[in-house]
Amino acid sequence: MSLMEVITKASIEHSPTTSEGNYSIVLSGEPVLLQLKPEKEEDDGVSLVKRGTGWKFSSTDVELIELGKNFIKKLKRKMKNPKTFNKDDFFGMFVAYVAEIWEKFGVSIHVDGLDEGNIVKLTEKVGNFMGRDVKGLVLEACFVLESWEVLGSLIVNGLVEHSCLSNLINNLIEKKQSWLVVLCVKHVFDIQTYDMIRVLKYFLSLPKNGDSSLTFVRKEWESQAMSAIDKAMDTSLGPDRMSLARDASFLLMLAHDGFSVYEMCLHYFLGSRNVDEVILGACISKLTGSEIMVLIRYLQKWLNKYERFPQVCPCPKASFELGLKASEWAPSLEDVVKCLGLVVDEHFSSFVLHQEFHEELKSLDEVVNSLTAEAKVCGIMSNLTEALKKQTQRVVGDAAYE
Repeated sequence: MSLMEVITKASIEHSPTTSEGNYSIVLSGEPVLLQLKPEKEEDDGVSLVKRGTGWKFSSTDVELIELGKNFIKKLKRKMKNPKTFNKDDFFGMFVAYVAEIWEKFGVSIHVDGLDEGNIVKLTEKVGNFMGRDVKGLVLEACFVLESWEVLGSLIVNGLVEHSCLSNLINNLIEKKQSWLVVLCVKHVFDIQTYDMIRVLKYFLSLPKNGDSSLTFVRKEWESQAMSAIDKAMDTSLGPDRMSLARDASFLLMLAHDGFSVYEMCLHYFLGSRNVDEVILGACISKLTGSEIMVLIRYLQKWLNKYERFPQVCPCPKASFELGLKASEWAPSLEDVVKCLGLVVDEHFSSFVLHQEFHEELKSLDEVVNSLTAEAKVCGIMSNLTEALKKQTQRVVGDAAYE
């Protein structure tokens, strides 16, 4: 049966249709599509699109929408009086809302207590069933009540609507919730350039040891580095994966040792999907003199490390093969050089006119010259190796011919 015959047959039948070939083509739609009828029976011969009637949501969808509307009304009413609105009220309403959602699917739930840990678990399970308005209002309630763990769960599980993103980042920075800003950089895609500028300036302004909310950042890098070391010695993984783990352990060691907590936050910034060369240039162009100095010293640390350990290279496979997620966030030498180049391009006049930058640039010049010389030697050796390979292949071919 030809494809045209399959399409023609499917258009006049209401039963599932399959082809008679090796690969079936199922053209039967959802029941709601089969109920659609043209608004006008007669074809005017002009319009290419025929308006249909008979569309309706499924009963389950309608019930979920109504649940969301009722929840929004109740929560808004409570939030009008912030003095009496507390976490227990919010958590109780949220649990009741979630329970009603599960009931629609024939599942009953039992919550041990109205604490943030249990609410986080519920958010992970039913977050995708919440409508856009519900998500936005829950986000607002988390800010009002400073329920940061629940807010973190919304961020990690991709439940923050794009329209709320700018206000979210702005409010988190004002509240100095640095760990949640880090979660936004790690888990939220399509952050606007203006917001990324704010994030970069915020990271560069953090104290050397960060704040109390950032302790998890250092622990995460340390945990990933120790895990890589353990995997590098785990013979059950096999030689290839052990070698990959060893490479990842070197990279994670570089990203952890000698860096302060705020500098580890910069790892996430440079490795973010939201940052390309254009956006990074825009962010760097808005930095002040003191912020530029902090960024230069951070980049210089990376250059010194790559000069000292030239064998270290990116390990993207370690993330999905060994679960070493942090290996995705460690900037490569190429990333560092690109960033440094953008800093020089955007602030060249400042470097020339302000003497405080001169010593830093001299130190950078020494490291860059060393790396450049090493790169030239590596290039020569690479060309020589390729030439020897070709010569060897030619000699072997001539010998075989003789």
